[in-house]
Amino acid sequence: MNKTESKKSAQWLAFWSIPLAIVVLGLKMGAWWVTGSVALLSDGLESIVNVVAAVVAFMVIGYAAKPADAGHPFGHYKAEYFSAVIEGVLIVVAALLIVWEAIPAMLSPRLPDAPALGLGINLLAGVINAVWAWVLISSGRRLRSPALEADGHHILSDVVTSVGVLFGLVLAIATGYAVLDPLLAIIVACNILYQGWKVIARSVDGLMDRAVPADEEEAIKQAIAANAAGSLGVHDLKTRQAGPVIFVDFHMVVPSAMPVREAHDICDCLEDAIRVVHPGARIAIHVEPEGEKAHGIRVKVVEGLNS
Repeated sequence: MNKTESKKSAQWLAFWSIPLAIVVLGLKMGAWWVTGSVALLSDGLESIVNVVAAVVAFMVIGYAAKPADAGHPFGHYKAEYFSAVIEGVLIVVAALLIVWEAIPAMLSPRLPDAPALGLGINLLAGVINAVWAWVLISSGRRLRSPALEADGHHILSDVVTSVGVLFGLVLAIATGYAVLDPLLAIIVACNILYQGWKVIARSVDGLMDRAVPADEEEAIKQAIAANAAGSLGVHDLKTRQAGPVIFVDFHMVVPSAMPVREAHDICDCLEDAIRVVHPGARIAIHVEPEGEKAHGIRVKVVEGLNS
């Protein structure tokens, strides 16, 4: 899949998250309306946040897909991380809303009305969310879209909420202890807070130009080592990831008498090899003449790379 197709796929998935979130919200609020359960109300409140998050993700993914311009020569890819941060914050807000509703209910608990109908409606909403969360997370990883992946994790936290709520309601009805309804809502809220923190942490890490994972960096090193014939060595390899794009930067040492054309051909070969491993990678190679010291590092290609 080329870059254009990846962008279209991400935008398509982000768009369809909006109507699906609205449908799920309607189902969950309907389940609360027929039962009066505070746990189901809490679940519905989280779905309101899901609708807002889906709209934000769609807008940001569209902005991130814009081509580079004079003001943003490296592209707009990092915009997706801002969306993911917002998603994480909204997850935390949803958890706090659940606690806000559950604490008063603990003081005056009551068993829900029409529990079977309410549980059935909420179960349907949970199944829809579970399927869509899997689609978004797997697609987000494949397309390297932090916004899609964050949206998927957000919906997955909603699924966890629904499972906890259903379990709590069944237990409350079976035992007659109405306090289990709001108590389970609070326990689920704690898990949602943890999920929100993980989403925020991953997104901030991306904004801080974290290097690519070790296995991906090793693949880049192997591609360089296998295709750097004619050079004397490479060093100072640096990588970073901005949304779906990988940035690779390193220094290459060549004989001081080598013509510019030959050095350029080696660079072309290296760029092609790296893009086989990471299609669409942005690569910068600094060519150095033999004998020049750069950070005191000089490593031959056959010996590996030292970053």
